[in-house]
Amino acid sequence: MNAIKVLAPGGYTTIQDKGRFGFQHMGIPVSGVLDRFAFALANLLVGNHENTAVMELTVMGPSIEIRKEMDIALTGAKMGITVNENPVDQWRSIRVKKGDIVTIGQVQSGCRAYLSFSGGISVPEVMGSFSTYVGGKIGGFKGRPLQKDDIIETRDTPLLSTGWAVPQKLIPAYPSHAVIRAIPGPQDDYFDTGLKTLFQSEYMVTAKADRMGYRLQGDPIPIKAGMPKSIVSEPSMPGSIQIPPDEQPIILLVEQTVGGYAKIATIISSDLPVISQTTPGDTIRFEKIDLNTAHGLIIEEQNKINTIKEIFSNH
Repeated sequence: MNAIKVLAPGGYTTIQDKGRFGFQHMGIPVSGVLDRFAFALANLLVGNHENTAVMELTVMGPSIEIRKEMDIALTGAKMGITVNENPVDQWRSIRVKKGDIVTIGQVQSGCRAYLSFSGGISVPEVMGSFSTYVGGKIGGFKGRPLQKDDIIETRDTPLLSTGWAVPQKLIPAYPSHAVIRAIPGPQDDYFDTGLKTLFQSEYMVTAKADRMGYRLQGDPIPIKAGMPKSIVSEPSMPGSIQIPPDEQPIILLVEQTVGGYAKIATIISSDLPVISQTTPGDTIRFEKIDLNTAHGLIIEEQNKINTIKEIFSNH
C-alpha cells in the first residue's frame, strides 16, 4: 500500500540513512544523514531501528498527504510542523491518519531536519544503504531529491501504544555562532602560523555550503613557506578541513571521496551535526582538542541516545 504522496517537495528533501560505507575507493561517497543525533532520535520516536531510512529536509520542509495510519516524528532544525493546519511539536511522536496533510515550514533555527515514519521508508537498498547520492543518481528514491507527486512507500509495522517525547534538556540547540572542536592533522606539518590562525579566528559560512562541503570566509590560513600548495589526491573523511590556494578553509562533508589540498585539521564526528546545522551567514570558531577528548565526546553522545532509549522503553 502506498503511504505518502508528496504535495510540495520543500527546499531539498532526500531519503537518507547512516550512509554507504566501503565503496569510496570506487568513487562512491558515504552520503547519509548529516546530523546523526537528530536522525537517530527521529527513528526512536516512532519505534524504528536507529538506522531506518528517513527524509532529510534542508531549509524548507515538504507538504505531504498521508495515505495510511502511522506514527511520524520531526527532529533537527526548528521548522514548524502542522497536521491539517494544526501546529504540533517537534521531537515527539505524532499519530497521523489516512487523508491527513502534514506541512513543514521554513527553517527558524538550524538548517536540516529529519522526518521519520513508523516502519521506515521503503526504497531499494543500493550497496548496503538506502541513502541518496544525487551526484551519482543512486539510492534513495530514484537517486534524486523528492519531487511533487512522488508516491513513497513505507514498511508495515505495529503502531506505538503510547506517544513518546524527547526530554527538553536533551534537545540540542542550533546556535548561529557555533564552536566546532577539531584535531590538528593529518597535514598540520604544512602549517605554522596557519594553525594559530585557524584556532584563534572567526569564520563565516558562505553561500557555497551543501552536502559536499562548506566553504568558509575569514582570516587567510597560509601554508608554510616552501611547502607545495597542493598534495597528491588522497581519500578524505567527513570533517576534513582543507586549505586551497586562496587560503580560505573548506570543510569536506559526506559527498566527497578525495581531496588534493593539505588538510590542516579534522572536525570530530560528534560536531559534524553542529556544522551541518549552520547556514550561510552563521559564524564558526574552531577549538583544538585531542583524540582522547574526542573519544570521550562520542561516548557521551551515544550515552545520550541510550538514555532516551531507556526512557522510551520504561514509558
